[in-house]
Amino acid sequence: MDYQKPKEKIDQRAARAWRVTGVVYLVFFLLLTLAFYILSNFFGPFPRWIGYSLGGLTVVVGVFAVGIIPAIRMRYWCYEIREHEVDIQYGIIVIRRSLVPMARIQHVDTEQGPILRHFKLATLSISTAGTTHKIPALKMTRALELRDLISSLARVSDEDV
Repeated sequence: MDYQKPKEKIDQRAARAWRVTGVVYLVFFLLLTLAFYILSNFFGPFPRWIGYSLGGLTVVVGVFAVGIIPAIRMRYWCYEIREHEVDIQYGIIVIRRSLVPMARIQHVDTEQGPILRHFKLATLSISTAGTTHKIPALKMTRALELRDLISSLARVSDEDV
């Protein structure tokens, strides 16, 4: 068995999609900070350090969610579909590696939210009896190809058992 890093990377547009998602989170935190400021004017003065802390947290979350995390995720996300298993590696601080045996796969789905749909990307979900493994931000056509490939390989594995 080969224990090398999986060979296939996710689509390069994934970083842009994750950055857009980060901007959505940033807008949420900005609105939360603004709501705190407005409420503090109506319901009495709160200590200023709370507002400053919330503003600082917003800046830190924005820098990480938009600038740093997407690049790190791109570096470590990889996968490989083999005849008897699906090999997935992912993580930011803790790098995880999952080997999903074809014989254990129950069904395979593709999913898209509005941001992934805009970038013509999809997430491939591989379900077993115990959990669901995901390969995010694949080119839509590639996700459909992999879904069909894994489905057929899993069916062959069922027949072998």
